[in-house]
Amino acid sequence: MAVASNVDVVMPQMGSSVTEGTISRWLKQVGDTVQADETIVEISTDKVDTEVPSPTAGVVMELLVAEGVTVDVGTRIAVLSTDLSATPSAAAPVAAPPAEVAAPVEAAPVAAEPVVAAPVVAAAPVAAVAAAPEHVTQLPTSGEDRAFVSPVVARMVAEHQLDIAQIAGTGRGGRVTKKDVENFLAARASGGGYAAPMSEPTAVAPPAAAAPGVAPPVAAPPAAASTPAAPAAAVATAPAGNGEEIYTFSRVRQVTAKHMRESIETAAHVTQVWEVDLGRVTDIRNRLKPKFKNDYGVSLSFLPFIMRATVEAMAAWPWMNAEVRENDAVIKRYVNLGMAVSVDDGKGLMVPAIKNAETLNLLGLAQAVADLAVRGRSKKLTIDDLTGGTFTITNPGVFGSLYGTPILPVGQVGILDTGAIVRRPMVVKGPDGSEAIAIRPMMYLSISYDHRLVDGAYASQFMAQIRTNLQTWDEEAYGA
Repeated sequence: MAVASNVDVVMPQMGSSVTEGTISRWLKQVGDTVQADETIVEISTDKVDTEVPSPTAGVVMELLVAEGVTVDVGTRIAVLSTDLSATPSAAAPVAAPPAEVAAPVEAAPVAAEPVVAAPVVAAAPVAAVAAAPEHVTQLPTSGEDRAFVSPVVARMVAEHQLDIAQIAGTGRGGRVTKKDVENFLAARASGGGYAAPMSEPTAVAPPAAAAPGVAPPVAAPPAAASTPAAPAAAVATAPAGNGEEIYTFSRVRQVTAKHMRESIETAAHVTQVWEVDLGRVTDIRNRLKPKFKNDYGVSLSFLPFIMRATVEAMAAWPWMNAEVRENDAVIKRYVNLGMAVSVDDGKGLMVPAIKNAETLNLLGLAQAVADLAVRGRSKKLTIDDLTGGTFTITNPGVFGSLYGTPILPVGQVGILDTGAIVRRPMVVKGPDGSEAIAIRPMMYLSISYDHRLVDGAYASQFMAQIRTNLQTWDEEAYGA
């Protein structure tokens, strides 16, 4: 008979670059019974929202971290008992984050000249931040825990040339998190003030008595703050009026908004729209669809055809599969093909990548599309799924959109938008060169590209190759 024991649930490691996670929602409460592998909590990181399964069957004895609190990877967040008859001693509230305690400040000594106490926090030089080791960055701040920040925070501080001492930390022990930096930047960009926690004023020693006949020295005016002070309400969401409601951005929405803004501010976006006749692809798909469904359990859509045609085109036009890094471009000889997946009933977006898509035939791509779509909508994607993309395809045509002008994912120079397939009368040429009117399945393909690297002629030739690949689909070369 197995001996009952307590089992810890910890914040999982979601990827090598992820150092912390946020409790989004507890799905189980103290005293609830949970089965092994049943979801106990939803968490979010800078890159993905996911569910954490229970490591064992048992009873929830303690929830150690409150919703909305960010903790380091490996931190205990709950305790389970494997004894299904166990009863928690008390249904205590979930532990809240510890309050930040201001460090005591010593009064400056009296001197012959006016002495102003040195600030408690020293500004961190940007160069020092950029040169710090990637795995952990130490910045001089007021609290012991605040001195350590994640690589993401360190990179943001260096990129925007910030003084981390001016940013109020909401993490453990006052640690500055990515969200804190984003709030600081948002307040600065809006022109409003940034409200930091109140602290005791630093003691300033009074000047010594002036000698007879000597005017007392005049104290220098205080240095102007880099950001004007304003109440916290200046950056808060205005209350909803009649017929309105407030939607608080989810973690996915926050990350999406940040990346889209960063892309617009960095890349030089240009969009082209092309028209493609999918008659040959339609015939091949109709013939292969029953086989894919019956033999492999995969529903064959048009997307794998477009993916295969795109990957083939990159062999001739490799600059479309690249990343701009200041004055250099990294041309990638492997294709990690991102595909946009709508989540949360269309209110969220994730872009997992099919790794080494150049090695997959039509069936392999169809299976990968189905797998990522299912795991994306059920929040089962991993950090590895969501990183490393080199080119992206978005498919709003399934909802009826004719074409779009998509925004580039950060770190990529191309994204392809597929429109709805519409049957239209078109002029077609016969084998003898004669022309006739025929009803054809037509689709618009839009390509947005980064003009810092890719020029219009290069993008046009890339798109012409995709169109040729689709309109003259080679079953033997592309595989089934």
